[in-house]
Amino acid sequence: MVIANIIAYVLVLLGALNWGLFGIFDFNLVSAIFAGPRSVGSIIVYSIITLAAIWLIISPFITNGVLKLQGNRVARKQHA
Repeated sequence: MVIANIIAYVLVLLGALNWGLFGIFDFNLVSAIFAGPRSVGSIIVYSIITLAAIWLIISPFITNGVLKLQGNRVARKQHA
């Protein structure tokens, strides 16, 4: 679950970066990489980013309100 959350978080950040570039500079990074906004590659990337955003929305409901980005770590006692 932690890995899925991290991957989704990174994908949503990349989507936000693309929207920022588009809004400020009128440059669509995904379209530039895949040679057009409606190419197969662009549609796949947009769909994956959308699924990542949906995952980040529903994940806290699945885990009782917690979006985990770190695994459970147990502190060990240090012997002096």
